[in-house]
Amino acid sequence: MLRKFKIAIDGKEYLVEMEEIGGMPQPVQAPVAAAPAAPVAAPAEQAAPAPVAAPVSAASGDAMTSPMPGTILRVLVNIGDEVKENQPLMILEAMKMENEVVANHAGKVAGIHVNQGQVVNAGDALITIA
Repeated sequence: MLRKFKIAIDGKEYLVEMEEIGGMPQPVQAPVAAAPAAPVAAPAEQAAPAPVAAPVSAASGDAMTSPMPGTILRVLVNIGDEVKENQPLMILEAMKMENEVVANHAGKVAGIHVNQGQVVNAGDALITIA
């Protein structure tokens, strides 16, 4: 619940609103809404099927892992691509920053273990380079 106060600082008055966060919590009543009527869809208006995700290969013990939790924004390589050391492989968004995940050694992409838009934790397998 917001409360309004008038505060004077160096002779100048300010009107401020403050929320009380300690003490006894006030009960919150959820608004009561009428149940919506179920829409009747004609057979021609059937929902489109959900998009099929790209296949994700099983991670091996030598897979590169995520350095931090975040969301995979883009995968920049495909299985079978030749990569050089320090080449960007994917973009990981963490703490509102885009971070490049780069190859730790040269080789061929043997497996991609995540999809675009997937949320990963630190240590999750991302990609395998053979």
